[in-house]
Amino acid sequence: MTDPAAVVALLRERGRTVATAESLTAGMVTAALTFVPGASAVVRGGLVVYATDLKHSLAGVDEALLAAHGAVHPEVARQLAEGARTCCGADWGLGLTGVAGPGPQDGVEPGTVHIGLSDGDRTEVRSMTLGGDRHEVRAKCVDAALALLLEALTSTSG
Repeated sequence: MTDPAAVVALLRERGRTVATAESLTAGMVTAALTFVPGASAVVRGGLVVYATDLKHSLAGVDEALLAAHGAVHPEVARQLAEGARTCCGADWGLGLTGVAGPGPQDGVEPGTVHIGLSDGDRTEVRSMTLGGDRHEVRAKCVDAALALLLEALTSTSG
């Protein structure tokens, strides 16, 4: 399990900030980060874009993409990450979309998750299938997002 305190510490050390646009996790990543004392120095904010229309109106996800592919798609995660970073004025943006369950959404099976990470120069998307019930899928998604950010912070200069 990725320690949110390690992520916050490394963001502080690097002088960087992060923002999120979360769908299936509904703010859980931001909550995990802000549970850490001193997180206000590095967490700019978060968008909870649970409803599909909010992905467009708040995070800037292309309406045509949402209409063509639905809310659970790798490109949606990419645009959520970029939208969070831009909207909140952060150095890093995390975008999370997927299906926690119990049933499929728009033909996409539960456990399907896409996580985007943007630093302004590049955006990476990781897609995965996570096992477990609704609660477990959401918790694993939070951990995967924090791990992705920590990995990026440790492999680059910021």
